[in-house]
Amino acid sequence: MASSGSGYDLSSSTFSPDGRIFQVEYAAKAVENAGSALGLKCRDGVVLCVEKPIPNKMLLPNSSRRIHTVDTHSGVAVTGFVSDGRQVINRAREEAANYFETYGSKIPPTVLADRMGSYVHYFTLHGSLRPFGATSLL
Repeated sequence: MASSGSGYDLSSSTFSPDGRIFQVEYAAKAVENAGSALGLKCRDGVVLCVEKPIPNKMLLPNSSRRIHTVDTHSGVAVTGFVSDGRQVINRAREEAANYFETYGSKIPPTVLADRMGSYVHYFTLHGSLRPFGATSLL
């Protein structure tokens, strides 16, 4: 079979005859080409680092942030497509705000990770949506 999708890359729920889902492979390739992210757990907190390749000389070094604050106690490091990363970050901020409004306390990291995992997984399963071309460390 050819390496191109040849019609099987139109939806994230369509398998090719050899069992591949091209939309998911395209998203994984975008993340591979975007640089690395690293998270280190310390005694008194967490350190997040990202490799930030500058693909164009006209792009300013500080214009493309890849580490963001979700709430006062949590942050996200993103690699892959910046626009997809922004979608994930905005959803994480919404989840944190909704949790605070409902329960009156900060969202625990395990709950935030579970909710974000469900959100990203939904985009992989639903036929009219495409998988995110970004990964994140919470």
